[in-house]
Amino acid sequence: MTGGHDLRYRSRLLAYSELTETDRTAIDALLDQRQRIVAPRRDVVAEGEVPRFVHFVLDGWGCRYRQLPDGRRQMLSLLLPGDLFDPHLQVVGRTDHAIGTITTMTVAEVVPEQLSALSHGSHGIAQALWWNDHVAMGTHREWIASLGLRTARERIALLFCEVYFRLRLVGRCTARTCEFPLTQADLAEATGLTPVHVNRMVQDLRRDGLIAWSGRTLTILDLDRLCEMAIFTPAYLHLDRAVAAG
Repeated sequence: MTGGHDLRYRSRLLAYSELTETDRTAIDALLDQRQRIVAPRRDVVAEGEVPRFVHFVLDGWGCRYRQLPDGRRQMLSLLLPGDLFDPHLQVVGRTDHAIGTITTMTVAEVVPEQLSALSHGSHGIAQALWWNDHVAMGTHREWIASLGLRTARERIALLFCEVYFRLRLVGRCTARTCEFPLTQADLAEATGLTPVHVNRMVQDLRRDGLIAWSGRTLTILDLDRLCEMAIFTPAYLHLDRAVAAG
């Protein structure tokens, strides 16, 4: 389980606010109440569903996505270990997009009213929830800008940079290496490209000595050059707000 402030969920909720020991204990208790394991390539929340829980990603990868009736799908954002999504369900009638898994995902399902009560009783938790929403919206804006402005090569490079910095924030990187279980088809859905085009761009990044990607592991070989190529400015992730991991 998640007792003892497990780093698996050291999320934006913990990373963007100085939480007291009482806050952390309360979050531990909340996340331990109800957990679910969802198989790969399944929906956690289907489009049009009436949502019941706030979800914390304890382990595994997922995404927000929209799918058209003819099967075309656009990935809207990635959900990584430590993330939480849709903390303000009280204002949502039915979901306008789906949440799907990429790998096996373990989520904690939290009753919205319980999380709301915690935030009303703690300035630190309320602040952390606000920053979580702010970063999520900033990430959506950056993906939209990427689709409209960046070249194919820049889009792929941006995704590698973003994933690396997000995983590093929650203690999921070893030096410049992190897990990366996406397929080239996943990258295509995230960047608005075809899988063939994605393959060409990935090969270019490899040949240029910027990344090594094999199986489920990504290594950033030249972070500065990769960030420069991606026109990656981490302001939208608000890393300057992050509280140093203890």
